[in-house]
Amino acid sequence: MKVLIAGAGRLGRQIAQVLTAAHNRVTLVDRDEDRIAALRNQLPVPVQLRIGDACEPSVLEAAGAHTADLVIATTGEDEDNLVISLLAKRQFSVQRVVARVNDAENAWLFNRSWGVDAAVPAATPLISLIEEATGANDTVALLRLSKAGVDVIETTITPRSRAVGSALADITIPEGTVVAAVVRDGSPVPPTPALVLAAGDEILLVSHSATESEVHAVFQ
Repeated sequence: MKVLIAGAGRLGRQIAQVLTAAHNRVTLVDRDEDRIAALRNQLPVPVQLRIGDACEPSVLEAAGAHTADLVIATTGEDEDNLVISLLAKRQFSVQRVVARVNDAENAWLFNRSWGVDAAVPAATPLISLIEEATGANDTVALLRLSKAGVDVIETTITPRSRAVGSALADITIPEGTVVAAVVRDGSPVPPTPALVLAAGDEILLVSHSATESEVHAVFQ
């Protein structure tokens, strides 16, 4: 699946990491040059990074909107997310468009008249948002990506988790499972074997065989 994400804030970065780990082709667009530059060493190499204002048709076109299967507008401005959604649907005929709603009072605007197939409140958990974006029907916070043939599982390290203070290399995860991303204090950090886990870390794993309960048992 070809995905275009507008907005390289925390949410946009997390979505890019998860969908890239599941072998989707992801392009991430943001108008902040410094933010994009900082992400070049943080995000997986396959993620395509573009500088530009996604509210401009030329920027969306250059980022591949014409051939995108999915556009996700995750900027911090509702006005921008609406414009991006409308352009994606009306000008580029994107099959599925998902937009983040930052201000609940604006939720009534996020409908099909603005090109929005699914509106997601800002507080929605990451996995739930991706379920909305991809049209998945799993309701237990487990995203099954049929095209990739893998599951993406999210778990958060709590102060009581057995994994606190342990390096990733010292944790025995289920066979056929890899750590796709670790998000700490709102920013992604490379999931290297030497990384020591801390309370509050969000762990995203990709697995061909493990269940959500098996993954939680390892980290919790």
